[in-house]
Amino acid sequence: MNETIRLLMARKSVRQFEQEPIPEEDVQQILEAAVQAPTAGNMSLFTAIRVTDPQKKAALAISCDNQPFIATAPLVLVFCADYRRWFELFASLNTGEELRRPAQGDFMLACADTLIAAHASVVAADALGYGSCYIGDIIENCDIQREILGLPAYVKPVCMAVYGRPTQQQKDRKKPARFAVSDLVHENTYRPQGAQEMREMLGARQGLEGDALERWLLAFCKRKWNCDFSREMSRSAAQMIDEWMQGK
Repeated sequence: MNETIRLLMARKSVRQFEQEPIPEEDVQQILEAAVQAPTAGNMSLFTAIRVTDPQKKAALAISCDNQPFIATAPLVLVFCADYRRWFELFASLNTGEELRRPAQGDFMLACADTLIAAHASVVAADALGYGSCYIGDIIENCDIQREILGLPAYVKPVCMAVYGRPTQQQKDRKKPARFAVSDLVHENTYRPQGAQEMREMLGARQGLEGDALERWLLAFCKRKWNCDFSREMSRSAAQMIDEWMQGK
């Protein structure tokens, strides 16, 4: 198997790291991979904030759903959708016409650039022998994240990733099963998949059926959908989009 394909197939989240720093040469390779990632119009509509201050790392660990391993991770990067520098540049030009402000489409495009860059950094880290974990909770508590990171208008945190050398337990831990390609890839047009088909897909993925599958589904719904962090994430995301539209 091609080595890049093997890395992509084997990659899993790592939440326990050996307490050793990542050599700066390797950090720079991870960052360069992010910068070299595909980007809309070669605009690189993202900024990655490398968090090295222990107090800021500890604050992020609390604001991101109280996950202590964030505070001790050797490398912490917060990837932000960023249209600020381009907008300030455009505003400085004598265009002879009214300059529009960044809007919803610009935010979505910047989010795409940001996530592509983050993924490139994660793949690079894997290639160098490091583990990583995406922290989606950076979308929560937008007021707190803005204060911790000093974020101005048109700069919003989209994802965070932490990196380090995985412990042996994390190396040995089995990667969670994924859906089959046929479950997620449609041809030419969208094919609706109802609740029963989802049950079948998840039953095959999780190796469960009958009452055991129903219990798993109920627990998963409670843990990932009908939960406080999911509600806060939606509230915070809506506020970030509103602020983006208002230039805040």
